[in-house]
Amino acid sequence: MAGTVLGVGPGVFILALLCVLMLLLCMLLSRTSGLARFSVIMVFFSAVIVMLVLLLFPRASEFPAPATEMKIVDTFFIGRYVLVSLLTVTFLGSLFLVLVHHVLEPVYAKPLRVN
Repeated sequence: MAGTVLGVGPGVFILALLCVLMLLLCMLLSRTSGLARFSVIMVFFSAVIVMLVLLLFPRASEFPAPATEMKIVDTFFIGRYVLVSLLTVTFLGSLFLVLVHHVLEPVYAKPLRVN
């Protein structure tokens, strides 16, 4: 089953994120004063409605479609090698600059003593 993490699909994570955001927003709004404090009720009910819609009207069917033979194609082949070559050039340039700095270390003159 593609798109699952720990045996659950993305819908469970969307519902958990919605619950966390709703609780966080309710806690933040409960600390306000005036009419903004009563907007907690609207946030709670709107989150409940969205949750019910997501739970009662799922997009996918309960039974997965039969698996078909898939051919794996690397579509990012050229891009990956361009990135690797850029990283290699950057690394070699940085190494060259470090070695130049190491070899051409500045020699400071000793201060003269004034009597």
